[in-house]
Amino acid sequence: RELAARTVFNVLGPLTNPAGARAQIVGVYSPLLVPVIADVLAALGARRAFVVHGASGIDELSPTGPNLLYEVFEGSVRRREIDPLDLGVERCHPDELRGGDADENAAKIREVFAGGNGGRRSAILLNAAGAIAAAGHAEDLREGLEVAREALDSGAAAERLDALIAFSQEAGG
Repeated sequence: RELAARTVFNVLGPLTNPAGARAQIVGVYSPLLVPVIADVLAALGARRAFVVHGASGIDELSPTGPNLLYEVFEGSVRRREIDPLDLGVERCHPDELRGGDADENAAKIREVFAGGNGGRRSAILLNAAGAIAAAGHAEDLREGLEVAREALDSGAAAERLDALIAFSQEAGG
């Protein structure tokens, strides 16, 4: 169920980490909570993590403007502001990122994976870059963007999505 108001569970969810991930990207709904969550992840032993509050108030990296990012790396925490323009990603209007129901959102993702451009592609690239860099498959966000672009443009991302869908359908019965 979706609650209209944000609760403590919005904060605790990413911190519970039942899989024991030591690298992650965590989106936070409030800029005031970004340094708090970054400090907690550092104290919990995160090897590398990006804690972000996106432009336009969203809880992920956003191509709509500058993003607040705290990078956790082997116990230290560093504050940064990331502007998509500095990474070669065009800005977009927040309306370009507006979602819908599950079927509509799935179709929008498929459109990007099939070569679609615009704000949704930029958002997917930025957040994939964060995950790729946090996991250690890229040195930084700029290099992570190159890896993410190649995955989208080559069709590898679509192939992985198809494999994940097939696996989840098999596992679900």
